[in-house]
Amino acid sequence: MAKENFSFDIISEADLQEVDNAVNQAKKEIIQRFDFKGSKSSIEYNRDEKKINLVGDDGFKLRSVKEILATKLAKRGVSMKLLTFNEPQKVFGGCLQQVADLASGIPHEKAKELVKIIREMGLKVQAQIEGEKIRVFSPKKDDLQVVIAHIRKIDFSLALTFCNYR
Repeated sequence: MAKENFSFDIISEADLQEVDNAVNQAKKEIIQRFDFKGSKSSIEYNRDEKKINLVGDDGFKLRSVKEILATKLAKRGVSMKLLTFNEPQKVFGGCLQQVADLASGIPHEKAKELVKIIREMGLKVQAQIEGEKIRVFSPKKDDLQVVIAHIRKIDFSLALTFCNYR
C-alpha cells in the first residue's frame, strides 16, 4: 500500500467579493464625509479586470481616498500587499487618478524564492510550482503545519493564502 501524502497550496489572491464589499463601504464613506463635500473624489472597482480606480481632486484627497480604501480592506481581511498602485496621473479638470491592480497568482521569481525558503527549513516536505501557485507535500501533517507557521512568521513581499489542505 502506498504511503499517503498530505498537501496544501500557497496562493496569492484576493477574495473578490470582499474587495467589492470594501470598495462599496469606502464609496459610502466618501459620500458621507464632510471634507469630501463637493469633491470629485471617487473609487471604482472593475471586477473583471481586477482593477481599482481612485480619483482625487488633488494629491491630499487622493491619499485620503487611498487611506479610506486601506482601512476598509483591512477590516475585511484583505491585505494591501495584494494591490499594486500605478503612478497618479492628471485627468479631467485637474484631478488625479491612480489605478491599483489586484494580484492574482504568485510570479515565477517569487515562487522560486518561496520554494527555496521551504527547502531550507530542512523538513521532509516537497514544494513544487504549479502555474501561479505552490503545492507543498509531506507524509506528515505536522511538517505541513510547521511550514505554514514559518511562512506566516516571515514578512514575505506578497500576501499569501493557504488552501486545499488535505
